[in-house]
Amino acid sequence: MSEKERSFRDRPINIDEQGHRKWVYAKKPSGKWYRYRTLVSWILLAFFLFAPFIRVGGYPLIMLDIPDRKFIIFGAIFWAQDTFILALLMLSFVLFIILFTVTFGRIWCGWLCPQTIFLEMVFRKIEFLIEGDVAERRKLDNSPWSTLKVAKKSVKHGLFFLISVLMTNVFLMWFIGNEKLFALIREPISEHLSGFLIMLVISLVFDWIYSYFREQICTMVCPYGRMQGVLLDGKSIVVSYDYKRGEPRGAKANGDCIDCRRCIAVCPTAIDIRNGTQFECVNCSACIDECNQVMQKVGKAKNLIRYDSAEGIEKGHKSVWNTRNRAYSVVLLLLFGFFVFTLTTRSATETNILRTPGLLYQENSDNTVSNVYNIKIVNKTHEKRELKLTLLSPEGKIQMAGNHMLVGDQGRFESTFVLILPRSAVKPKTIVTFGVFEGDILLEKVEATFVGPK
Repeated sequence: MSEKERSFRDRPINIDEQGHRKWVYAKKPSGKWYRYRTLVSWILLAFFLFAPFIRVGGYPLIMLDIPDRKFIIFGAIFWAQDTFILALLMLSFVLFIILFTVTFGRIWCGWLCPQTIFLEMVFRKIEFLIEGDVAERRKLDNSPWSTLKVAKKSVKHGLFFLISVLMTNVFLMWFIGNEKLFALIREPISEHLSGFLIMLVISLVFDWIYSYFREQICTMVCPYGRMQGVLLDGKSIVVSYDYKRGEPRGAKANGDCIDCRRCIAVCPTAIDIRNGTQFECVNCSACIDECNQVMQKVGKAKNLIRYDSAEGIEKGHKSVWNTRNRAYSVVLLLLFGFFVFTLTTRSATETNILRTPGLLYQENSDNTVSNVYNIKIVNKTHEKRELKLTLLSPEGKIQMAGNHMLVGDQGRFESTFVLILPRSAVKPKTIVTFGVFEGDILLEKVEATFVGPK
């Protein structure tokens, strides 16, 4: 066995024998799959840019208001009290990614992941436009500093930083809304200096990632690629090299692979797909397009590299279904169904009633006992609600501070009230039940503790 064969994959693909990083000069991709991927990327980028401006019923399509603990997702409002529902949504999403990976491999990374979309469809395109393809970039990087090199590097990194700032501000709109962001921009920087500095730091991090760290996010940081070893099986659809057709490789060999190595040159993570599925492969399809162009030139059939499974290559088996992804599908449908049921049946309001801390019960001269309570009502809808609090059990009387319980859309109502019960109905610890009504409609029941003398 040769030294090369013994040392195959005994270190990260982008690290040399001395432990230094090997810079990846990926060739500019082209072809059918790249055009499809570009179209998908532009759609996702448009959604990223314009989602904060889209309104549903006058409210943002998506806003993750962490300080106020309010989340709007496709028009549905979730409050801190809806953590269980949000957890169901997140679990459904995670299980969907697992099912998608079991069935279609790491296609999320190559087609939908924000890291890949920004790197390949924004920053690399700018780099190709300013510095050229592989040969021109290598020559520029290896050449001594000159006016032309300074100009190209300055323009490229200037654009990289401007786009990073834009990305940071768009992300910020997802959390505070576009109106608040534009209001902050119009105000003097001195009034929001700490926020401005945080924005610059995050922008510099983005700039560093897309200027320098690049594919190492996928190959060294992101854990998703390493999950492939657990999730993939012989029927998973991944970018695959047809070794039965391609081997033995070489210009004069009998296999279809002429060993041109252009599949490696175009790979954004610099792997050789002919060595089989590797965790660095993001399933971006660049090698498929490149190989198809070579096959067309040499007069051989396309799709020597293609989206296929191990069983598809070995046995011609095309079905992606097996016991595992069927089981995942059933669990996902049940989980998502439970999420939809919980979302559609949740109360329009969320009421909390607690005894006021530090206050004891009060024995009154008319043979009654009173407790003081704090009430907080959150309106989860876009409608104003005029509510009424009623004691359902036991018999008693409520004295509310204020005459109206009017809660605005997505608003909160907070007040204090006194509950008075007959002495005969009071135990040292009594459970009382309140009803929150809108007109004659009971919205929810709330229980609280009433304390009295022994």
